[in-house]
Amino acid sequence: MTIKHSLDDPVRPAVSWAFRLRLGRWPGFTVAAWGFLFAVPSFVWALGGTFGVQATVAPPLVKLAHDRVTWFLAVLWVTGFLKLFGALVGIGLTRRRGKRTGRLMVLCGGGATVLLVWHGCQFVIHGVLVEAGARAVAPDLAGLTRWYLYLWGPWFIAGGLAFATAATHYVRRHDDRREVRVYGCVGAFGALFLSLASLVAGIG
Repeated sequence: MTIKHSLDDPVRPAVSWAFRLRLGRWPGFTVAAWGFLFAVPSFVWALGGTFGVQATVAPPLVKLAHDRVTWFLAVLWVTGFLKLFGALVGIGLTRRRGKRTGRLMVLCGGGATVLLVWHGCQFVIHGVLVEAGARAVAPDLAGLTRWYLYLWGPWFIAGGLAFATAATHYVRRHDDRREVRVYGCVGAFGALFLSLASLVAGIG
């Protein structure tokens, strides 16, 4: 039996859908690349390397790394593994997972979005205020402020936006978008609460 299509009937080739599916995975892979790259400095500094530390990181942190302070080295290792976990979250968001795993991925994606954008904006705003003369810093810290303004701030913001895009693409491909979206909002609001609490406490 032959099925004939009218010339007016829109025919969408399967290739286009496959292309869109592959295209939707790129945000997750971007998160993975971001996380792996960001983890490298943490492990290098934890192992005693000082490449890029002196000029781009606050002097108190440089001294802690140079003196091999135990608790600070532990922090470096933990943050390094957290960045690797973030990379795994990005990979997890590249395609549909099981119900529990999917919820966890979106929850972490929402939380990471807020935390990264929050801290990145703090670095950028502080740098802009210093450059504009609205806030004063010691002369020897002026160069460091520019590193936080032009490198670390945008890097954090870029990571946050990558997480947001990857989580959004994952939610759009899910059958129960509303339920999964709730987990993303819970992660985002939880991270926002922690960020505000740390700011009030003088930690962030």
